[in-house]
Formats: sequence, structure tokens, C-alpha cells
Amino acid sequence: MSKLVLSLNGVVQGDYPLTKERMTIGRKADNDIAVDNLAVSGKHALIITILDDSFLEDLGSTNGTFVNGKVIKKHALRNGDVISIGKHEIRYVNEHATADDDEFEKTIIMRPGTASAAAALAKAIGRTSIAPSFGAGASPSLQPTSSPLGRLNIVNGPVAGKQLELIKASITLGKPGVQVAVISRRPQGYFITHIEGGTAEQPIYPVVNGQPIGARSRQLNDRDVIELAGIKMEFLAV
Repeated sequence: MSKLVLSLNGVVQGDYPLTKERMTIGRKADNDIAVDNLAVSGKHALIITILDDSFLEDLGSTNGTFVNGKVIKKHALRNGDVISIGKHEIRYVNEHATADDDEFEKTIIMRPGTASAAAALAKAIGRTSIAPSFGAGASPSLQPTSSPLGRLNIVNGPVAGKQLELIKASITLGKPGVQVAVISRRPQGYFITHIEGGTAEQPIYPVVNGQPIGARSRQLNDRDVIELAGIKMEFLAV
């Protein structure tokens, strides 16, 4: 299991297994990882974990978030990365991490009114996996079910009527800087998770059947209607 190891001046102050999809780091006590230091903002950074990979996002902190000495806004974490906030260091431990920053930015970009949207969408679907496809040696707890692959039916926009088969373990959907979500395939079925949209104080969540999904993952059911980055899609389970 992946984890974060918090230390100050080389002295370990705590281990934090990444058991939740979203974990916040900050000075306030209600953070998942509370760091009592004035150089740390109240809500400083966010860790999003999807399957075997975790992604770090700075939440507009005053003094910035650094990884291996470089300031970041968003970063796909790799085993051994050292996150610096204030005077504290947080080491990311995960021998199974596979994502990179290029993968984090590769989303299926959906721009209503773009003539080439259909072609871009078709090309993107094959390279948008945040997490690797399941194969030999994958953890049994993460093996996908033998049920038929789900599909997305695009309802509006220039690619309306196009269907995308969800063949990857997880794919990103949306438009970077506007709204991004992940649909991941788990043993229990397909789930949608908010990644980006709005601000830390006022996030804009994807909408399913007219209701924002919130910060937690939401399981998708057959015929659910997803609204994301101005595009409406119908999830088809069979």
C-alpha cells in the first residue's frame, strides 16, 4: 500500500497510508495530514489516489508546494518523491506507481463546436489511462470483473451519438483547467471521481443524473447521465 512519511529535520513524525481517494495536507486540524507550522497554509495541498497512482495538487498555498526541490501546481507522484511544505518533508512511498505528468495532462478534451472533436476524441481514448491496464501480477483486489465493458454514449455536441468503450482500467475525461474527472473500473463496477474543476473553496463537481457527485467517488449505474465540461454522456453498463 502506498503511504506518505512526514518528517521534520530528518525525524519521522508519522506514517500516513493512502487509504482514501482524497487526502488534504495543511495546518488546520481537520486535514488528513495536519502539519503544525506557520509556513503551511490552512489547506495547503491535496493528494488524489486512483488505483495504484497518486497525484499531488497545490491548493493555492501561500508559500508553495515543492517536489524534489521544484515548485509544482500539479504532479504525478513517483516512488521516493519528496514533497516539501514549509520546513516539513513528506516522502511518497509506492513501488507500484506508474503515472507521470504527461499522463496527468492527457484527457479526452471535449470542446462543443470544434470540428475536429470527433477525431481528437477517437485518438485520445487509446492513451488516456491514468492507471495501467490490469495484467499479470496485478493485485487480486484490483482485478476488474468479468462483466461486459461499459460504454459512454455522447449525447450532445459535435460528437453526439458516438460511443466509447471503457477498455482501460481508468481514463480521464474533461478539459484541463476547466473540469476533469476519472472513470475507473473496479471489482464492484465503474466509478467516477472528481479531479479538477472550480477552486478548493468552491469545487465544481461532475453531475450525474442532475446531482453533483461531491468529493467522493460515485458508482455508475446503467443509463446514468453524466455532465462534465459542458458535455452530456450516458453511461451504458452492457
